[in-house]
Amino acid sequence: MGMKRGARAAAVTVVTLVALVLVALTLPIGFRVAGKVVNAIRGDLPTAQPVPVQTAELGGAGPGSLVSAMTMPALQRTITGRQLQAARVVYRSTNGDTGAQTTVSGSVFTPLGEPPKGGWPILSFGHGTTGIDEGCAPSVSDSLLGLADLVVGFVKTGHAVALADYEGLGESGIHPYTDAKTAGLNMIDAVRALRHTFANTSTRWLALGGSQGGGAAWAADEQASTYAPELDLVGAVADSPAAEVTRVVDKAQAGILTDDQRPAFLAIVESLARRHPEVNRDDFRRGAAATNWDVIVSCAGDTAHSRADALKQVTAADVRPASQASADQLRKLLSAWAVPQRPLSAPLSVVYGGADTLIDPAWTTDAIAKACALGGNVEWDLQPAKGHGDVDVTNQLAWIADRFEGKPAVNECR
Repeated sequence: MGMKRGARAAAVTVVTLVALVLVALTLPIGFRVAGKVVNAIRGDLPTAQPVPVQTAELGGAGPGSLVSAMTMPALQRTITGRQLQAARVVYRSTNGDTGAQTTVSGSVFTPLGEPPKGGWPILSFGHGTTGIDEGCAPSVSDSLLGLADLVVGFVKTGHAVALADYEGLGESGIHPYTDAKTAGLNMIDAVRALRHTFANTSTRWLALGGSQGGGAAWAADEQASTYAPELDLVGAVADSPAAEVTRVVDKAQAGILTDDQRPAFLAIVESLARRHPEVNRDDFRRGAAATNWDVIVSCAGDTAHSRADALKQVTAADVRPASQASADQLRKLLSAWAVPQRPLSAPLSVVYGGADTLIDPAWTTDAIAKACALGGNVEWDLQPAKGHGDVDVTNQLAWIADRFEGKPAVNECR
């Protein structure tokens, strides 16, 4: 069944909002975002005490089932926050590396009022980099780390919203930074958690995100049909996606990392070292990188200025892999986290910039070619003059509306 005209207009409005905030979501390294909104972190402002939400159901003990669902009084006491139902959820998910069950946090939202027939359609949104520590999660911020207005905009157009924090952000554990598969599973399970929290939600959903979230949305598309067959994924949007970043190791070896890639590379090393004890941080840090390591990889706002100063001191020699063996070790681990890995479940739209200084456009071009070779349905737009956070997503407006209408997607792989 197609959407009515008003629903189509709502879908277009939603993606217009994505266009307006894409720059903020895809900054070259998201630690800068966290630094700008430190005053919104829970505890910095007086807040009312959260209380348990009367949930629709707990969902058993499998992926997407609820551990807890709590109100978000600090968010909802604002003018915009009064326009929706909101809950911070802790739910069960799956680690992409091991298949082990994990506990992940996030936030979920639905409009107020009477839902359409079939329930509120769902947008699962993948946020860009916010950091790699537990406190770097949108759900522990009174402003969702600056995403609150975007979420409210989505909701006002008649969509429920699931916003996963990703594994290791918001709950204890290790955040596998650039692990698209794990983040994609977290996005899928956020949809399940939303449906367990609030009634009157649809099984129809769309994954969308930028930068780290773009890779996650892409990975969610790959895994949805087998991991969550009870849900109906209509499509996925990946803007400036961190889909395949293995070749950042090549650039570190050659000493040609960009200013934007250098802090991201250090965060990757730290994340991998936390998860894999055999990874020796000192194989990838020396000089100013070693001296200022804790500041460089943190996301706490009170270190924002010192972090920027520390990064200015880091040279190419400071982050060059110590040996071919250490570089190969990193490549192997990163390749296991990359997408594509399997055929897509639904059509995918990719927009990326030819002047991107964080994710080399060639990496994304090659990832698209692999997705096509696996039989995927992909439409892409490489914008030569655009960078990482300023891509024009206007042409995705009709694409997203058409997916919710059930229209066939143009497959540029053919």
